[in-house]
This record gives sequence, C-alpha cells and structure tokens, in this order.
Amino acid sequence: MIYNSIIETIGNTPLIRLNKINKDIKGEILVKVEYFNPGNSMKDRMAIKMVEDAERAGILKPGGTIIEGTSGNTGMGLALAGIAKGYKCIFTMADKQSKEKIDILKAVGAEVIVCPTNVAPDDPRSYYSVARKLNNEIPNSFYPNQYDNLSNAQAHYETTGPEIWKDTEGKITHYAAGVGTGGSMCGTAKYLKEMNPEIVTVGIDTYGSVFKKYKETGVFDENEIYPYLTEGIGEDILPKNVDFDMIDHFVKVTDKDAAVMTRRLSREEGLFIGWSCGSAVHGALEYAKENLKEGDRMVIILPDHGTRYLGKVYNDDWMRNHGFLEDRTFGTARDIITGRNGNYHLVVSQKSDSVKDAIAMMNSKSVSQIPVMEEGNVVGSITDNKILSKIIENPALKDAAVSEVMEDSMKFVALDSTLDVLSSMVDKEKAVLVRDDHHQIHIITKHDILEAITRS
Repeated sequence: MIYNSIIETIGNTPLIRLNKINKDIKGEILVKVEYFNPGNSMKDRMAIKMVEDAERAGILKPGGTIIEGTSGNTGMGLALAGIAKGYKCIFTMADKQSKEKIDILKAVGAEVIVCPTNVAPDDPRSYYSVARKLNNEIPNSFYPNQYDNLSNAQAHYETTGPEIWKDTEGKITHYAAGVGTGGSMCGTAKYLKEMNPEIVTVGIDTYGSVFKKYKETGVFDENEIYPYLTEGIGEDILPKNVDFDMIDHFVKVTDKDAAVMTRRLSREEGLFIGWSCGSAVHGALEYAKENLKEGDRMVIILPDHGTRYLGKVYNDDWMRNHGFLEDRTFGTARDIITGRNGNYHLVVSQKSDSVKDAIAMMNSKSVSQIPVMEEGNVVGSITDNKILSKIIENPALKDAAVSEVMEDSMKFVALDSTLDVLSSMVDKEKAVLVRDDHHQIHIITKHDILEAITRS
C-alpha cells in the first residue's frame, strides 16, 4: 500500500501477548504497542485529531504555528502533522524530560523551550504558562492544550477503543492504562464500556500525582503533589480529558518500580518501551494478581518507545545513581519512619500563631524547621535561620503571625523513596515530608538521612 504522507500510517497498532512478565497471573495479558505509530507513541493519534479539528473550526489556518506544552510525545505527533500540513511548531517542556525527547523534537524542525519542573502550574515559568503566553503573542497560532482539548479523548474513542474491541473479538474483560492527560485512558474506556459495561478499567497513577486520591475521596489534595521522575504519567492538575467515571480503579506506582519493569519488558519480552509503559504494566499486574481469574483478558496500553529514555532508565549509571538498579540495596523513607518505633510526634506551627510563640516552641523541642498548618493542611514552613534574619531586619515581626514570615511548604515524597533520592531532594535549608501508611505526616531532615546511611 502507498500512503500520501506519514500521518496516514497512524493507528492499527498490534496487540501482543505477554509470556514471561505475567508468570503465575491468571487470565491473559495483552499489550497494545503504540510505538508502531510513526512518531513512536500513542500521542500521534490525538495530535492529528486536534490539528484537523482545529482546521475544521477555522482556528488553525494555512501558515500557522502550533504551540504546545508537552512531555515530548505529543510534540512529536504534532510535529509530524505540522510537517505534513505546513505548520511551524513551538513546544514547551519541563526540564525533567529526557534529553532524547528534546533532541528528537529539534530533529524534526520544532523549536523547544525548556521550563522548570518544580513550579506551580499557574506560575508564569511553568511550561503550561509559557505555552499560553506564546499563543497570545504569536499571530495565527494554535494552542492545542492536550489536557483540556476533548479532541484528545475523542481520538482514542474513534480509533484505539475500536481497534482493541475488534482485535480481541470483543473478549476483553479489563483495560489498563497510565493516566496523564487522560485521553487514551478515558476515550478508549468510554468506547469499550459502551460495547460492554462490564469491562473493568484500571488507571495507573504515580506517587506525587493527585489522581488516585481525587478519584477515591473527591478531594484535590495539594499535599499529594510532590516531584517525581517518571515522564508522561500523573498530573498536578485535573485535565478535562480525565473522566473519573470512566476509571473504575487506580493503582499507584513508584518511579523505581516503573523503571525496573521497563527494563524487564525489554529484556524478557523484547518490548523496547518507555518509562511510563513500565508504570502501566507494573500497576496493571499488581491489580491482576488479586483480581484476574481464568478466562479473563486484560489489555494494557504501552504508550511509547525506549529510544526516548536511553540516557535514563536504559542507562546503568543513571539507574545506579538513583538507587533503581535491582542489584543495589538502599534504605528508604519507610525505613527511617519504622526506626522511630512509633515514638514520634510532628512539631508544627499554625498559620495564625505568633512568630515568638513558634520560636519558643522550636527552642523547647530543639528543632530548626517545622511545617506550618492551616485546617489540617500543610501550607508553608518556617526555619530558624530565616526567621532570625527577618527579625533582625524588622524586630516588630516577632509579634506578627507566622503567615507573614513563612516560606513555601516542604515537599512531600513517596514513602518508598530511597535515601539517595531523599538526599538529592533535601536542599541546604529544607527538609521533606512523607505520609506513613496511616496518613500521619513525618518530617525527614538531612540529619535523619545521614543517620540512616550510617546504620545501613
């Protein structure tokens, strides 16, 4: 068959049966391998859909510029559409994304602007904000906004869902996928549930993302948000493409478990896939161990290709430096907390407390930094050296409320974060926070990490 352009080759990716990774799990596990798309990811599907819907709506005109915030794969799909249709592309990316993703986008002629990861979504420096700003400034530009553009989910409703239904002859019982923008999870799930409402859908989330708790409680808990390394999964916002009614269950996966599974899939199944694919498979199999029975058939989406991660999860030095290699043992935040033997009480200050009372409490408890709380939530932090410098500049602050001198909140980390990862997150002045299995908050300082390392 002869195609008119590269974008006509999008879709109809294969389903492949897992044979080794799923040992001892009942039922059949199939993976839909999306790196067979021309841009090596499932994002090609929704990229072309968003562009063509914008053309039909008159939003994107000949000679225009496509501007998008991306973790890399959507950018590639949009770049291919731009090449085929004659559009310039500008992409903003968070600095945690792999160098390979940035280089690939540049290789296909896109302009890439790298933005800081650890800022709030509405911060003017975030890759969301920079993309919107450029869209407002550049004439005849189109900002697809994959997070809230419902053409994203619609693309998977029209293509991915029907392909899975056809290729399984309607015998699928479970569908699992990572949840980022929500398009592939929810668009596909909507189609499958229309065909058979009994199909169970499992969304894979990451520690540091808000999705799982929001699904289970209806509460958007900012304390669930903290930095994580896995790319293309989880969010610190609620995209419009995430339809929680389409997701029956959520499973969270750590960076390490995702990275280890990614390498196993390559070595044991011959599937050279990306990091979030490891998340999807690890989480789906954790669910399957307890819930699948003989005769069930689960389909898992594998979003992208391993070439995007050669410098990270497929690099032994990078894995070793992050404590992710299977042959290296590290203590974790959980070990630090367990070592306290229940003899622990978090010292905090309320936002409305006076500065002098907070100082007195810190002195009496012999601590140098504490979280600031309001209505049970962590809203900030105070450190003795910062308070000292502020009071020297303005002595009247000692009678002010803590809210007037507090700094940003300490970061929350996953309970199974390893000591080397913790040490990289504890900067010169800030500790980190972690919730134990009973949701009690603990503080972990540099001293705690040093003590744990010397014990191991």
